[in-house]
This record gives sequence, structure tokens and C-alpha cells, in this order.
Amino acid sequence: MNGAEVLAEALLKSADTFYTVTGYPVTELAELLHAEMTVNEKTAMEYALGDSLSKKRSVVIVKNVGLNNCADPLINATTQGLISGVLLIAGDDVDVISSQNAQDSRYYGEIAQVPVFDPDRETIGISAETALQASETFSRVSVIRVTSHLLEKRADRRTAPRRDKTGLLADNDLTMSGRADHADNITNEIFEWAQRSPVPLAYPPGDDYNEKMDQGSRRAYYREHRHVLPPPRHTRPETMTERGFARTLCRGCPFLSVLAIMKEKGQQAVCDIGCSLLAKNPPYNIGVASYGLGSSIGVAAKSTGIALCGDYALLHSGINALIDVYEKKTPMICIILKNNRMGMTGGQKTPDIMDYISWTRPVLIRADDHEAVSEALVPENRPKTVVIEGTCPEGALYETVEC
Repeated sequence: MNGAEVLAEALLKSADTFYTVTGYPVTELAELLHAEMTVNEKTAMEYALGDSLSKKRSVVIVKNVGLNNCADPLINATTQGLISGVLLIAGDDVDVISSQNAQDSRYYGEIAQVPVFDPDRETIGISAETALQASETFSRVSVIRVTSHLLEKRADRRTAPRRDKTGLLADNDLTMSGRADHADNITNEIFEWAQRSPVPLAYPPGDDYNEKMDQGSRRAYYREHRHVLPPPRHTRPETMTERGFARTLCRGCPFLSVLAIMKEKGQQAVCDIGCSLLAKNPPYNIGVASYGLGSSIGVAAKSTGIALCGDYALLHSGINALIDVYEKKTPMICIILKNNRMGMTGGQKTPDIMDYISWTRPVLIRADDHEAVSEALVPENRPKTVVIEGTCPEGALYETVEC
């Protein structure tokens, strides 16, 4: 069996769902796994994170340049955390046979603070379970970097038995700064664990990672990273309780009643970046997780079934997942808070989303029509887009509530 066949056999034993945007050198691997094609790589990563929240192990298969499209949710998952393992297989086209550049995926380890496994022909079979267990142990995505040389040559068929663990979402009481500090502390644990890993790690580099692993590379990765250090440890990551307050929506915000209705209904949503993110905070506490701007739709499609998204976040990149959701007729509600502005960055004007989503046949409601809002937020056995429109009060600033 070649490396692709061995890895596919191992992944089928260790994971539950598979998503891909194919390309050399991982096309054969994706086909062996019957991986689900998605509209782009970012959507594939969001689906995988949604499956993780639903306690399913998930794998995303992309080529090196496709990894760039996964970057936002990949990096945000490091501070947000996850439940079941998420594994990203990155195929590096080291000979630039069918790619526009010779990107080396190993560098994403340092950027995202995620373990990057660089298996050889003896360890490729056990790398699947090892990486998924690492994802669950450290509550962040794991990456396996593969090359055409590894996938096309014969490989050891040895695999590892599946042993699911449970990761953790970041404590909702942590401030943004506290989450980053908490993630740094976990990265320190990964550095310690790397020395015991049965599979070579490119990041953090273990003792058995050496110049041999750089064969075929166009950059001397090992030379640059052999002495890489972990981030500093933080003794007390900041919490909102210790700080004494949490941020919430502005006084007079037209969407206050929307969140209140969702809380009354007991609805839990995946939140986007923007004002909708404040649904995770008191007094609402209805947000489950957030993985970056434009990420809520893809993640919610595989978990809560309810996405809470701003109009700019939809235009920024959420619309890609919305296309995929409608194409596959995935049941979910996409709630778009439409204020025609970028609420968290200075109130800049945004384009009118209604010009771009008519194909979803959206339900358009005024935020102050409470009865209509309540009726619209009822799940159906199909994708449903609910646009709730309101005008932000001029000059308003976020309120705070005591913790």
C-alpha cells in the first residue's frame, strides 16, 4: 500500500467526517475517504469545527495553498477551543508540479500555535490517531503535513487504536486577553509533549526531528526552528469576573430584543465576530462558540443549527458557507443582524446585503416587530435566512454589566 492508502485506512478508523477541496498531491487521499467537497477550504474547516462541537471527529484535506483559506478559523480555534478532534491534512507540492508556489505548510504551526506532524513512511499510519488525540488533549486543530513523495511511495501499514478524548472550549469568563494567555499556557504543554510524540513533529520540533525531514523542501525549516522556544507562561489569565465587568450591546441597540427572544426560547447559537459576539456574554449567555469573522454559518450548520451573524460578516466571507448550506439543503437558521454598518470598527457603512442574497428568499423583519421576530426564529427542515433590520443609535458605546 502507498502512503495515501495507509493514511486513508487509518483515518477511516479514527475519524467520523471528512471535508475537502481537492488538489495535488491530496486528491487521491480525498477520493479514498469519499470526502465531501465544499465551496472552499474555509467552509470545510468551519464544518469540521461544527462537527467537533457535536462530538464528532472531523478531518479536512487540502493542498498547501488551500491551507491559506483555512487560516482564520484555524487560528481562532486555538483560543476558542473545541470538543472532539479536528485534523487538517495539508498536502505540500514540494516539486511545484501543480501549484502556483512551493508553500511549506509547516510554518503554520508557529503562526497558529498548533501541533504540526511530519510523518515518514514508518509513522504515517499511526499519525492519524496520534494527531486526533493531540487535538482533543490540547483543544485545538492538529495538522499533518504530507508530500507527494510520502503519499505515492510504499508505507508501513501499522495503525493505532482509536481512543477518543474530550477537548474543552475556552471558559466564557475569560477576557479576550485572558484567552490568548490561556492558549499560550497550553502551547507550553504541547512543547513538553512533543518530546514524547511517537510521530515526528515539525512544530514544536521534537528531539527526533532533524535535517532528514527537510529533504525535498525549498527552505531549511529545521535550521530555522531547531531552537524555537514556547511562548511565556501566564500565571493568571484575565477573567471578566476578576475584571469586574463584561461588555454588552449599546444602550438603545435595536437588537436587544432579538437576543432576549432567543434567550427566552432557550436557543443556543454559534456567534460571529462583531456585535453578535456579545451574545456569548451576560446577560444573554446564548453563544456557544465563535471561530472568526464570517465563520458562524458553517460551524452552526454542523452543530447548533442557529448562526448569529452581522451583515458585514456575511459579506466578508460567511456567504461562502451560506451558498454551500443552500446547495446541500442543510437545515439551519441563519440570523443576520442588519445595521448597514461595521459596528466594532468605527461604524463604517457596508453594502446592502439584500442585493446579494435574494436567492435565499430571506425573511426580512424590523427589529422592533417582536412578534414577527419570534415567529421567524422557528427551525424548519431546510435552510432559512432571517434578516432582522435595525438602526444603530448615533454615538452609542457598548454598555457593561457587572460580573
